[in-house]
Amino acid sequence: MDPEPIKVVAIGGGTGLSSVLQGLKQYAHPADPSIAPVEITAIVTVTDDGGSSGRLRREFDVLPPGDIRNCMVALSEDSALLSRLFQYRFQAGRGLKGHSFGNLFLMALTQVMGDFPDAVKASSEVLKIAGHIYPSTATNVSLEATLADGTLVRGETLISRSRQAIRSIRLRPPTARPVDAALAAIADADIISLGPGSLFTSVIPNLLVSGIPAAIRNSKAIKCYFVNLMSQPGETSEFRASDHVRALNKHARGEIVDYAVVNIRSISGVLKKKYAREDALPVEIDIDALIKMGVKVVAHSLASSAGNIRHDPNATAAVIMRLVQEARRRSART
Repeated sequence: MDPEPIKVVAIGGGTGLSSVLQGLKQYAHPADPSIAPVEITAIVTVTDDGGSSGRLRREFDVLPPGDIRNCMVALSEDSALLSRLFQYRFQAGRGLKGHSFGNLFLMALTQVMGDFPDAVKASSEVLKIAGHIYPSTATNVSLEATLADGTLVRGETLISRSRQAIRSIRLRPPTARPVDAALAAIADADIISLGPGSLFTSVIPNLLVSGIPAAIRNSKAIKCYFVNLMSQPGETSEFRASDHVRALNKHARGEIVDYAVVNIRSISGVLKKKYAREDALPVEIDIDALIKMGVKVVAHSLASSAGNIRHDPNATAAVIMRLVQEARRRSART
């Protein structure tokens, strides 16, 4: 009998989510039939209002396609020509300069099909992706933040540029409903991962969609959060690992994290200096505070050895697989 598939739901946005998906893709179709395949579902934030995505939102009233395009490319089984095509960015042309082909493709398909999630599904079939991708909501939403001094800032781009600490963040309109398929995937998951990525503008926006936090809490799945390697100026300046988890719980209106996954791989002094010039520092891992919050800590060498400080896709996916396999072994013993 074929082994039961491992169902992984990855929630987030930006380059962080793409790296998780890129690592998980290698487990989707194992060569050994005795090894359980991984069913991957990505749930993606749709609050981007900058660059090509922002222009398309304003001109065509569509959801921002950029983060979803990146996820499709990360999960594409054809990582050569089609992926390069979807990531191709026009360097010239009136009205075209700055747009990526994948964004324009998704926008056009949305106009043809009349529904953004349907357009994502059809695009995913074209790219033959190893999984499913859903926006967290089909409502055209925007972000609004309250900063430490009480100032209101509207729009993801302006929020991410702010150098003030963020007190809280919310969606406009606040009544955005989730995509049904996303809720179903969460309910059926073996493990749900949050992050890595910008805490307030990539991860938390998904938790502001009505119904998603409750679905996560009610799911039988393991819930893990990949703590960011570096702080983001303003957005998470001076945030320790426990502050990240606290912010997630606050905006989800309840505890949603079982495991905090933290990095123990050293980061070179040269890279630290490079980031320090932008006021970005390594996130302090306050393990005792996390344990007091009832969160288990998983420490692993997660930092990539490449030119930027990023989570390594293979290491990140390996942690997800280890957690779910340990849970299955415990379940089998009991």
